[in-house]
Formats: sequence, structure tokens, C-alpha cells
Amino acid sequence: MENVLRPLIVFGGAIVLAFVVAWAVDRLLLRIDTRHPETPMWGLLRRGRVPLQAVIFVALLNGFFDHAEIARDSEETIELWLRIILIGATAWLVLRVVAAVVETTTVRYSGITSDAARARRVKTQLTLIQRLVTTVVVVIAVASILLQFPAMKTFGTSMLASAGVLGIVAGIAAQSTLGNLFAGLSIAFGDMVRIGDEVVVDGEMGTVDEITVSYLVVRTWDERRITMPVSYFTSKPFENWSRGGPQMTGTVLLQVDHSAPVTEIRAKAEEIIRANDFWDGRSWSLVVTDSTHTTMELRVAMTARTSDDLWTLRCDVREQLLGWLQEKHPSALPGIRLSSATGAPFSLPEPSPNHESDRAGKSL
Repeated sequence: MENVLRPLIVFGGAIVLAFVVAWAVDRLLLRIDTRHPETPMWGLLRRGRVPLQAVIFVALLNGFFDHAEIARDSEETIELWLRIILIGATAWLVLRVVAAVVETTTVRYSGITSDAARARRVKTQLTLIQRLVTTVVVVIAVASILLQFPAMKTFGTSMLASAGVLGIVAGIAAQSTLGNLFAGLSIAFGDMVRIGDEVVVDGEMGTVDEITVSYLVVRTWDERRITMPVSYFTSKPFENWSRGGPQMTGTVLLQVDHSAPVTEIRAKAEEIIRANDFWDGRSWSLVVTDSTHTTMELRVAMTARTSDDLWTLRCDVREQLLGWLQEKHPSALPGIRLSSATGAPFSLPEPSPNHESDRAGKSL
């Protein structure tokens, strides 16, 4: 009878105690979350209830397994697997806690700062720190699990003798990977590019959607995702349109005839820009920037709050100016001008009324 009660008491007590402790912690976090709704961390920490139950249960089972007096022949194997499960559950719990802390810090900082660029910078740094911590925790957990096996301990001891040579070989083999790792840390803390920044890379304009310790994802305007190694951004030049503020200046270039009324076009451009909601009210201008033997070039410059607003503003100004020129000054648009040697306008001769019959007679 005792051989049956001991395992039931050990297993049942571990399950009940793990459930009670996890439930009590969950209730405490719920109460704190209710009193402090401005801090989402307490609610996020409740996601760790299941790994917490697993850690408590396996820890209790591992500590009182000797008192259960079961499976004496396989006691070492069972204890080995209990330690492995405990290591995995602990790593799971640590990752849940780290994720809750990082997400809470990101949300709270975004709420208290009015500087969007600084908020994106903090988000980028915290995201990379979280992934780096995740990698470290996973590596330590896997190494701890492997070291539970006697064969791996012997293998590890024998490898220490040649650790220097192996370190050099591994460093050479992983040169690209290590370069990307340090480049990712440089991007995170060097503030070169942040999540949400608008960049131009290899002629492609997009928004930084994700940054890891090894690669960076850029989402283009047509919803494509371009994945690039982070080392690219530390070794080659690129455009960051969000650096220093999202406001931008754009231009519209028009090719018009030399006889075009520049003063009237300038007044019309001002009217169009000032009436457009996408103009931020900072500045605008219209100047003649070039002249060829057939046309002259007008450059209309204008400012907007963001690159998206600037794109729409440029399209609106270009469309309305061209429509106004076609309606009011069609001769100002570029075309082929024919003239005589004296400078008088030259026109092609009108065809005779009988030119079709003449052509038909010739063809016969």
C-alpha cells in the first residue's frame, strides 16, 4: 500500500502545489493589472502561467523523486529527463518574462514621448536586445541540456585542448555571420536606421519593417518585402528620408515652350499649392532651371509633412498645371514649330479638292 501512496502523494502534491502557486501568482498579477491599467506588463506577465506551472511541477518532482521510491532501476534516466524538462521550462519562462518587459517598455515609451523618431529608435534597440537575449537563452539552454549526457561531458573536455585552434577556424568560417551580428548591434545603438524609417536602397524606396541581428526587411510601396543583410547598411551609402524629421521637399519639372507666360504659371502654381491640403505651409517656389533650343524647364518646389503627402502633392500640382496650360495656354506646351526663312509662320499647303481623283488617275 505504501508503494502506491508514495508516488500518488509525490505526483499529486507536485501537481496541486504547482497549480495553486501559479493560480495565486496569476490572481496577483490580475489585481495589479486592474489597479495599474497604464502599465501593460502585469497583463503580459500572465502569459507565463503555463511555463511557471511546468517549472514548479518539475522542480518539485525532481526534488522529491527519491521519496516516491518508484522505478529504482531507471532512476538515473528519469532524473536526467526531469532535469532536461526543467531546463527547457525555465528557458520558456525566461523568454516570456523578457518579451513582456520589452513590449511594456516599448508601449510606455511611445506613450510618453512626442518624438516619433526617438520612439522608433528605442523600439529598434529593444527589439534587437530581445532577440539577442533570446539567442543567448536558447544557446545556454541547449548547452545545458547537452551537458546532462555523460558522453557530451567527455566530448566537451576533450575539445577544450584544441579550443584555440577551433576558435580561429570558427571565426574565419563565421566571418560573415559575425560581421552581420556586429553590424546589427551598430545599427541598433548607432541610430543609423530604425524601424519605421523611410529609406532608398539600390533605387528601391520603402519603409523599414523589421530589423534583426543579421538581416533587415524593407517594405516597398507596392507591398514587396526586400530582405538585406544588415552589413549592407554599415558598408554602403543609402538614403534615410526619416532622419532628422519626416518633412520633405519635392519638385515637379515641366518642359514648356519659350513663349510660355512664366509669371502667370508661377501665380497659378502658387494658387494650386496653397489650396492643396497636403502642403505643409513651409515653402514653395517656381524658377526656370534650364533652356534648350526647343523648350525651357520650369521647376516647381514644394514641401510636405511626409513622403506620402509629398508624392500626392507633386502628382496633384503636375496634373492641375498641365490641365490649366492645355486649357488656357495650349501654345505654351512643347511641340514642333515650323517657320519660313523670314521667321513668318509656315503652314503646309492645303490639298486640292480633286487630289483623291488625281491620285487615283496616277495610279492607273
